[in-house]
Amino acid sequence: MKAWPIAAVLIAASGIGCAGLPPKAAHVELTQAAPLEGLDFSGGGDWPAQDWWTRYRDPTLDQLIELAVSSSPTLATAHARYDSARQSVRLAAAAAGARVDASAVMDRQRLSDNGLIPPKLLGFSWYNQADLGLQASYTFDWWGKQHDAVAAAMDQAHAAQADRSAAALMLASSVADTYFGWQADQSRLQLARERESTVVQERAIAVARVDADMDSADSLNQSDLALAAAREQIAGLEGSAKLRAVALAALVGRSLAELPPLRAKPLPVLPGNLPDGVKIDLISRRADITASRWRVEAAEKQQESARAEFFPDVSINVLLGLSSIDVGKLIEYGSRVPQAGAAVHLPLFDAGRLKARYGATQAAVDSAVASYRDTVVGAARDVAVQASTQAQIAAQRTQRAAELDAASKLRDSAAARTRQGITDSRLELAATESWIGQRDALLQLDAAALAADIALQRALGGGYESPQKSTNPPTSMTATP
Repeated sequence: MKAWPIAAVLIAASGIGCAGLPPKAAHVELTQAAPLEGLDFSGGGDWPAQDWWTRYRDPTLDQLIELAVSSSPTLATAHARYDSARQSVRLAAAAAGARVDASAVMDRQRLSDNGLIPPKLLGFSWYNQADLGLQASYTFDWWGKQHDAVAAAMDQAHAAQADRSAAALMLASSVADTYFGWQADQSRLQLARERESTVVQERAIAVARVDADMDSADSLNQSDLALAAAREQIAGLEGSAKLRAVALAALVGRSLAELPPLRAKPLPVLPGNLPDGVKIDLISRRADITASRWRVEAAEKQQESARAEFFPDVSINVLLGLSSIDVGKLIEYGSRVPQAGAAVHLPLFDAGRLKARYGATQAAVDSAVASYRDTVVGAARDVAVQASTQAQIAAQRTQRAAELDAASKLRDSAAARTRQGITDSRLELAATESWIGQRDALLQLDAAALAADIALQRALGGGYESPQKSTNPPTSMTATP
């Protein structure tokens, strides 16, 4: 009967402590489809494979990406963040478990002559105190506070793992884009040198005609201007190629001398159709979207953990100890000092700390949801931009190919007239220069199409597939305050 007043006090205190308990937040609903309505694209394409760069069939590119993944500082930083998140999971899990501590203390102390118990009564002034103990404690997680904290840490680790995949994709696509940019520069350099040779021949004719007083000196000045422009283009392309090689070395994390030999090759041409169902499946194919989703779930778990702090904590403590002033008798049965106890911790007045912390977790949920939505919109924009870019380049390439065909015919016609002696070689050289310009323009379109294809592989997730199983229905995104 004596326990009833104590129980009544505890129940009353619990009621006071939980009076400010906020209502349980509703589960956040996240959109399950990318906003790609109205995008006109041709389907039937495949989703990228994990080694999507092998579709270009270039062993040098394969080697460069392999080196980048193994030694790039950018990827090492992402891996370090993932390792840090994994350790946070271990810390959270350790805090939720039982705790066992062992202690051994040996003290020697002198009694004061003026103390409560004079040494004369005890017959000694110095004494030894030996204590040996094993203490265990455990806090019951009845309200799920520790469980939610561990779950939140695990979600953060999953998000860091997805971030690492996103960083690897960005690195691989940057290497591919830079490498093929170098290849495009080499092909354009070859055309620029052909153009230089043509302009040199035109200048030689201009010099001969000026010397023969058939043309004014202005025609020679125009030839010099054209030759300087051709050589300026060569210098620009050579500089661009060198800069791309430096960028490749930085992306790979090696010196220029350690890069594999770079050899000029024709640019690959591949179709870039979008896969069917891209609107629905894109959500699970993008590592950054998966990471954002994990962070939303982590924020929800942290909010639930913060809400559980309004409830009382119940813990038990057990001590198995030995204590004696005679070390020789420390392990005797009579030296035992066992102890057991239970404790209830209930926050009553904390100047609004718990409410402020809960409000902060709600703000974190809202921020994570907004970040998720922004990531989904950004992913849809990436896909739409690259698909539209490829369609635009394809249309331009059709017209450019027609222009190249016409320029080739004009060149052949001018060459025939020159052979027949109808005209001098100036007409043929001018037609050749125009033909080279059309080839260069078409090459630039091919390089842009290849860059758009690489960007599309990245926008489609680069072969990533989320291990996360979605439990939210495909509804619009809302956050319950």
